[in-house]
Amino acid sequence: MTPRIEVSAIDCLTLRLFDTIDERNMPWLLAASRRIATLFGPALVDLVPSYTTLMVHYDLGLLSSTQAHACLARAVDGLEAAQESGGALHRVPVWYDPAVGPELELIARRAELSVQQVVERHCAHEYQVFALGFAPGFAFMGLVEECLATPRLSTPRKRVAAGSVGIADRQTAAYPVVSPGGWNLIGRTPVKLFDYQREGYSLVRPGDRVRFEPIDRDDFLRLGGDDTPQAVIEGLAA
Repeated sequence: MTPRIEVSAIDCLTLRLFDTIDERNMPWLLAASRRIATLFGPALVDLVPSYTTLMVHYDLGLLSSTQAHACLARAVDGLEAAQESGGALHRVPVWYDPAVGPELELIARRAELSVQQVVERHCAHEYQVFALGFAPGFAFMGLVEECLATPRLSTPRKRVAAGSVGIADRQTAAYPVVSPGGWNLIGRTPVKLFDYQREGYSLVRPGDRVRFEPIDRDDFLRLGGDDTPQAVIEGLAA
């Protein structure tokens, strides 16, 4: 790890700790986040973690750019990985079915697995939340097994149902709201991932972990899920 400080804006610096996505990055990013929060104190406006970087937005009225750069340099001096993630573990129920996960069978064929084996493998791993972005509450998570890795759709959908769980390359995610999207859909969760009434709005945050758990259609509906087929949502079926 060779930390680099980059200027992103007049009042914003980016600390780049790594160059490749890896689950082992998170303890370092969390440790750096804690140091930065302490050193910047009230001058810290926002701290945005991602796969390999931390973007630090600071108050120019309290810190000059030179002082902010010096604070960030001190934050990584002698940095050690956090021993505890500090994040919450979320168990997210998913109804895996071609009606709501139209690429489920495609991924199974590509991996030379049964649909049930794809579900079992997707549920076998505890996924690290790397970052939030694209849409409110959309959590980029990983990494899925290599056999499940699937490129994004060549033509994104105009409408993806809220709660849709998908795979893009070796990442997995669940759509918090109806939105366009190009991920391969394999199921749907009834869990509300983004809620204005919830503190922090998003169910998950960077550093949290997610484990998906399979449920059947009856449980999905009982938990408040919408079983409208994805094809209907896209307007491809009546």
